[in-house]
Amino acid sequence: MTILERRLLRAAKIVVDDCLSVKSGERVVVITDEPCRVVASAIWMALKRKTDPVMIEIFSRSIHGEEPPVLVAEMLKACDVFIAPTSRSLTHTQARINANKSGARGATMPGITVETILRTLNADYQRIARLTKKVCAALSTARKAVVQSELGTSLELDLKHRAGLSDTGIVRGKGSFSNLPAGEAYIAPIESRSQGVVVVDGSFAPVGAITEPVTVRIKNGAITSIRGSREMSAIFKGYGRKERTLCEFGIGTNYKAMITGNVLEDEKVQGSIHVAFGNNSAFGGKNRARIHLDAVIRKPSVWLDDQLIIKKGRFLI
Repeated sequence: MTILERRLLRAAKIVVDDCLSVKSGERVVVITDEPCRVVASAIWMALKRKTDPVMIEIFSRSIHGEEPPVLVAEMLKACDVFIAPTSRSLTHTQARINANKSGARGATMPGITVETILRTLNADYQRIARLTKKVCAALSTARKAVVQSELGTSLELDLKHRAGLSDTGIVRGKGSFSNLPAGEAYIAPIESRSQGVVVVDGSFAPVGAITEPVTVRIKNGAITSIRGSREMSAIFKGYGRKERTLCEFGIGTNYKAMITGNVLEDEKVQGSIHVAFGNNSAFGGKNRARIHLDAVIRKPSVWLDDQLIIKKGRFLI
């Protein structure tokens, strides 16, 4: 076994032991595709110490949020634990939602790379959990959020009667779920009431790293125009209002994460924020759409009601 393989196996053991606390005899399914095969294989090897895992490789989905094959969805519902390192996100699919409703606990790892898992999976997840839960509580009690940035972001979100959620990376209860690497607090804003401008300067799924800022205008909850990226504009031209609806507001809390162009990691960067467009039915929203695409903003200032909680990317709470 090479040095890299040993390091990757150690990181995989953190996923299996510390994050998901897999127990002997549990029915575990690993779902992957060709781009994430190396990471999935390391996780499968780590699981073999404890149980008799199944690993399934599917064709890569065309976009984040696209459903996996029906047979895979049925296997997810029947397992105790699932782990999904895939190039396109299964996080907001009905297959994942139904698996958790059936009692399975699990983690999705959309777009995970060897570099990301080695850098971020040895973080202090108890430390991340403390900050994440504090931010989640603040989101849950706030009536509105205001986001501004030096590049021109000026966005107001209605949070009334919506609860925040925390993605801590600690997935031990029946039906529990997380992204890995973890570290965000997030909420589904009222779908028809988001107003303003978002200047994306971090990354966007599935475009990747943003080299020149992209200006997204939002009125009555949905995108009205995109300036600065033909690729981003082309993606949304193929969809309707549901897919253009701002469906999520998230705040990153992982001190180990850094902007790489991989949204899985980028949206977890401590002090960053992200907004997503499309489906939010999995976390308290009412917009069921065919996609869920995240856009990351660096170093924002964030107010919850009248309290400034982040100033130019630095937490004040």
